[in-house]
Amino acid sequence: MSRPAYNGGDLPAVFPDWSPYRDLESAARAYLRDPDLALEALHGALGGAAVLGFTLERFVNEVNGVWQEVVICDGSRLILWHGEDVPPDDGPAGSMTSSLRVVPVSTVTEVGCRRRLTRTPDGGIRVDSVDVYLLLSSLDETAPAEEAPAPPRHDALRFGKTRDDGGDGQIARLEEFARLVSSVVGRPAL
Repeated sequence: MSRPAYNGGDLPAVFPDWSPYRDLESAARAYLRDPDLALEALHGALGGAAVLGFTLERFVNEVNGVWQEVVICDGSRLILWHGEDVPPDDGPAGSMTSSLRVVPVSTVTEVGCRRRLTRTPDGGIRVDSVDVYLLLSSLDETAPAEEAPAPPRHDALRFGKTRDDGGDGQIARLEEFARLVSSVVGRPAL
C-alpha cells in the first residue's frame, strides 16, 4: 500500500516501525526520510548531552508531502527537530524546511496523557491510542489577526499515536516518553 507523493513517485502509507530501536540514530535511520538532516541538527544542539528518551513522528499529506519530527529529552531540555516538504507553489520540487527548537524542561508546566482503551472479548484491556500534551509557560502567538482578540493561550506540544498510526510499540514508546518528561518536570535543576 502506498500514497502518491506530492512531487511524483510513491511513498509507503505505513512507515517502518522505529519503536524496537532504543538508540536515537537507529530509530531515526529506520523511520525518517531525512535522518542525516535530523541527526546533524539534533547532535549539534545536544552538545554531548545524553539522550534519555525520544519520540518520532512522520506522515504524508497531499499538500506538503512528508512531515517528520523528532523530540528528544536530555533531562533538562526538550530538543525538537521538524522537517517538512515545501508545497509545490512555494519552491522548486524537492524543497523542504528543517527547523530546530530547544525548550527548557523548566518551562513545562503540565504533562497530560490520554489513553483510549478497548475491552477485548476475553475481558482484557487494550490501548488503542495515546495523546500526550506538554503545556508550556510561553504564550501561543498564532492567534489570527482578523479575529477579535482572544485571551492569551499557553503554548503546547502535542504528540499522538494510534494502533493504525504507529501500532502498539510506538504507543508504548510515546507513553514512556511522557513518563520521562513527567519525571523531570518540576524538579530542581542540578
